[in-house]
Amino acid sequence: MKVLVTGGAGYIGSVVAQQLLDGGHSVVVYDNLSSGHLAAVPPGADFFQGDTLDRPALDAVLQGGGFDAILHFAAFIEAGESMREPGRFFRNNVTGSLTLIDAAVAHGVERFVFSSTAGVYASKDGPLTEDDPVGPASVYGATKLMVEQALEWHHRIHGLRVAILRYFNAAGATAERGEAHRPETHLIPLVLQTALGNRPQIAIFGDDYPTRDGTCIRDYIHIEDLASAHLLALAGLDNRPFMRFNLGNGAGYSVREVIETARRVTGRPIPTVVRPRRPGDPAILVASSAQIQEALGWKSVYPELEQIIESAWRWHLAHPLGYHE
Repeated sequence: MKVLVTGGAGYIGSVVAQQLLDGGHSVVVYDNLSSGHLAAVPPGADFFQGDTLDRPALDAVLQGGGFDAILHFAAFIEAGESMREPGRFFRNNVTGSLTLIDAAVAHGVERFVFSSTAGVYASKDGPLTEDDPVGPASVYGATKLMVEQALEWHHRIHGLRVAILRYFNAAGATAERGEAHRPETHLIPLVLQTALGNRPQIAIFGDDYPTRDGTCIRDYIHIEDLASAHLLALAGLDNRPFMRFNLGNGAGYSVREVIETARRVTGRPIPTVVRPRRPGDPAILVASSAQIQEALGWKSVYPELEQIIESAWRWHLAHPLGYHE
């Protein structure tokens, strides 16, 4: 297939783009490089710098291109920031996605795989299934849910084949690609940057949640496992014209447990400081991925937190300052 990967210079998009190339697909990456890295774009992929809000630029890429599918990763992702700048998130995540969806329909693209989030759910003391009620606790989660709803209507009205994948904390690294956001807000890379000495300490935002040690609990999934699910979903659209699946390991780890695991993996002290809770942080988000396992045969190859952190640590040791462009 010929595939357009929006946000393909980012953490998840670049790994998916590489797996698509490895699977024999033709890949075009479209990214505005606001948070992605040109160095992360896989060799073999064509690259266009552009924004999903720019319909003429999208038309120029899609026009006469014979694209079979779009995999959409381009979004602002930081939940805390979304609570400070809601308009910016609605404009980029919702309006940008709608512009892209309209362009896809106009140019005859038949398949659309959407990078969504566990943030669409309300917190639950136990693994979340796709049938659990939604209830975003942040503007970020709300923007993703709105795009999901728009895609469902485009499926009903225009016949767009849609796969929605709700992520539960992508983590880890491949040999070539790792997590390097600007600025970094995700727990595991922040912890490892602290282990490297690039940060003096790691902040724990709230230690009074109703969890086993008072800190938030999250489900972590290795980036390669996450990417492999996208290829299965893309192929699965042959027989399933609309899909919505969770992607996680079904095991939750607290912030303190992640830090302690990182101390064991790195063998280095990782100082911590407790700070107040952040708005929009649910206490517990853990996935049940039973539905995608049953429907598409997806299986996690790296289910253990230690494996995930070890892969990330190897990448951070090799790239202590992230990508160099």
